[in-house]
Amino acid sequence: MEKDSLPQRKRIRLREYDYSDNGVYFITVCTKERQKILSHVDVGATIGRPPKVVLTDCGRIVEEMIQEIPHRYPMIAVDNYVIMPNHVHLLLFVYRTSGRPMVAPTISRVINQFKGAVSKRAGKSIWQTSFYDHIIRSENDYRSVWEYIDMNPARWTEDEYYN
Repeated sequence: MEKDSLPQRKRIRLREYDYSDNGVYFITVCTKERQKILSHVDVGATIGRPPKVVLTDCGRIVEEMIQEIPHRYPMIAVDNYVIMPNHVHLLLFVYRTSGRPMVAPTISRVINQFKGAVSKRAGKSIWQTSFYDHIIRSENDYRSVWEYIDMNPARWTEDEYYN
């Protein structure tokens, strides 16, 4: 097969954007072939019982590595996250101040190291090659993404990643 006949991968990151800049980033990372290996969602049998995410052993590793991010990178805070059966949503806040000479890593570096650490602990590669990112640009956008993450378990059966 000639090089020109290979499918071209779509660019998913913004050109000329510094992904280590101060800002808030909404990240989605999917498991390989969307395997449901991270958790189970108990959507509740009654109106008064909210949905509950029950982590698998692999999901517990994912949660430990999410909690490790701000320890490894003090200029990054994990504002919110949810571990669904076959994907993870993260809301990451990158903050560099003039008083802190540290260089923030790019979001790609953080996510790739997170994925690598999870795979190493799990003993196998569990992730799709890339990840989805959205740069939060307003307070309304931030609130909307926060709510989306919080409500994701309740909407699991309607989620695009459900099947």
